[in-house]
Amino acid sequence: MLTKTTSIAKPENIDRKWYVVDAEGLTLGRMATQIAAVLRGKNKPCFTPFIDTGDFVIVINADKVVLTGNKLEQKYYYTHSQYPGGFKAVQYKHLMEKKPVFVVEKAIKGMLPKNRLGRAMFKKLKVYAGSEHPHAAQKPEKMEIKA
Repeated sequence: MLTKTTSIAKPENIDRKWYVVDAEGLTLGRMATQIAAVLRGKNKPCFTPFIDTGDFVIVINADKVVLTGNKLEQKYYYTHSQYPGGFKAVQYKHLMEKKPVFVVEKAIKGMLPKNRLGRAMFKKLKVYAGSEHPHAAQKPEKMEIKA
């Protein structure tokens, strides 16, 4: 009887690339899904769900990302300090003005696995509000995001 074997990626054999994404004018959710797939390594033929096969992603111009519809006024970010009366809600309009990097990181982090592997994948994401980044030495390739 013939058995078919599948190959499993080994961490030492993974070739990691660097990609740069210009977020200017891109929709937050659509951009985040494609970046999360690259961080997980789902764009590679050697994808293995339980091994980090993903690439590094640099996001620039995070302050120019777009939310569709009325989400700037209607969407809120909620936190609770676990103390009575410790509930806080911040409108995304104010969050985009003060912390645009946090908004993009939160959107992408929510699409990664919620375990040690997801935290390791998240460390390969670099987000910057402006158009400059300090990773020129890695020679990142420009990644096109499908709108």
